[in-house]
Amino acid sequence: VWLHPCCFPASRSNFCPAACPGFPRTLGQAKALDGICELDLVISLNIPFETLKDRLSARWVHPASGRVYNMDFNPPHTRGVDDLTGEPLVQREDDRPEAVAARLRKYKDAAKPVIELYR
Repeated sequence: VWLHPCCFPASRSNFCPAACPGFPRTLGQAKALDGICELDLVISLNIPFETLKDRLSARWVHPASGRVYNMDFNPPHTRGVDDLTGEPLVQREDDRPEAVAARLRKYKDAAKPVIELYR
């Protein structure tokens, strides 16, 4: 979402367009946004379910630092081990394939009316 200066009337002279990736996610959010702001452009990326599931399921983290690795395109030097500390990496529960699939199904259900609104 690119925000129009009308969203920030007090700062119009200093307005810098802003992108809000992933927002709005629900029809309620979209309607609220429409009530306060005129949108110039809405972009919806149509990425295949399997591509999203595979990419998100390949994410592993180093809990102490928050460093994120992706086993497909940004893997650690040694599989399952943080590059800087040598400590083990973990996969968050919500990044496991079954959880990712459930999150994507939930998102699809919530996003469908938003996409229809902005068509």
